[in-house]
Amino acid sequence: MSGNWDVVIIGGAVTGASAAWWLKGAAPDLRVLVVEKDPTYAFAATALSVASVRQQFSNPVNVEISRFGVDFIRHFADRVGPEGGVPSLGLKENGYLFLTGSEAGRAVMEEIAGMQRGLGAATEVLDRAALAAKFPWMVLDDVVAGSFGPRDEGWFDNMGLLGGFRAAAIARGAVFLRDEVVGLQREGGRITGVTLKSGGTVGAGQVLCTAGTGATAICAMAGADLPVEPRKRTVFVIDAPNARHPDAPLIIDHSGIYLRPEHGQWITATVPDDDGPCALDDWEPDHAQFENLIWERLYNRSEGFDAVKVTRFWVGHYDYNRLDQNAVIGIWPGYENFYIGGGFSGHGLQQSPAVGRGLSELMLTGSYQTIDLAPLSPQRILDNRPFLERAIV
Repeated sequence: MSGNWDVVIIGGAVTGASAAWWLKGAAPDLRVLVVEKDPTYAFAATALSVASVRQQFSNPVNVEISRFGVDFIRHFADRVGPEGGVPSLGLKENGYLFLTGSEAGRAVMEEIAGMQRGLGAATEVLDRAALAAKFPWMVLDDVVAGSFGPRDEGWFDNMGLLGGFRAAAIARGAVFLRDEVVGLQREGGRITGVTLKSGGTVGAGQVLCTAGTGATAICAMAGADLPVEPRKRTVFVIDAPNARHPDAPLIIDHSGIYLRPEHGQWITATVPDDDGPCALDDWEPDHAQFENLIWERLYNRSEGFDAVKVTRFWVGHYDYNRLDQNAVIGIWPGYENFYIGGGFSGHGLQQSPAVGRGLSELMLTGSYQTIDLAPLSPQRILDNRPFLERAIV
């Protein structure tokens, strides 16, 4: 393929597809090309996500992003229209429950919950007695309090979100190309084009990198050092016949695991203490994590996990931002037209509706028109100035 495009988006999973849809909605005549190397999305973080959305973040901008996101997800069919081909994303609002075993942790929860409620969330901090009344199947001897979101939190159809954005963007005139970007053409502070693996070159008025774990290599082509690396996460689906709690929330346990119900079973995972970067092609599950790290912690939380069978498992990669585990969004310093949306560190799916909108606003008008995403600017990377998020999962 050759020719000139107003916008070239590198990476066509959920963030790239969202940005394409928002761009074409705001500027129908804009020529938008989305380059995606694998349209099956078999190894995309979007496809391998546990597909959840929450309001419980410690930074107001992340709360605002998710406030918009959950509303968009709930009303997805109405927002994208019939062109998306998705009647519903099946949002299941069981909530999130963060547990803490210390008074200091409870104090932090109270502080953060107040901020979240001020932005429209319904977060409540429950003491041990209230938790026991609400979740009588839990063992809470080591728990001081829990932060619970009774609405606007849960899980949904991840591939429906991606597929709907993609189909609706195509219906609006965006072009999705199966190819891989292997080079960027640069003139001073501008990226003037991208070189494709197929051998073609396309001109670009603006370039947006939403390539997930591949964004680091794309940024390096522009001379930009993005501190994002792949981190492997093995997710287990387990059957626990003595622990059938389909209305349970997604639980972030202070013991170091998370779990949520899934069609009569459970999804669970952990982050090992020696967590570090993995190879981009490392999709080998860490089977031992369940036996060595997870099962005992499950049983300590509920005796119903005395009998457990792993029914399946998979591996996903976080595009892990080493600086602060927060997204990197905006124009790269020193460039006039090179934008990044990456480093989501596990939050990209739920943040994609707001991030796609924000990037489209920035690219079309030069500033954010709705949620101010400036705190997530890549300038903080150059300044080595972390924008820390205390509620990282």
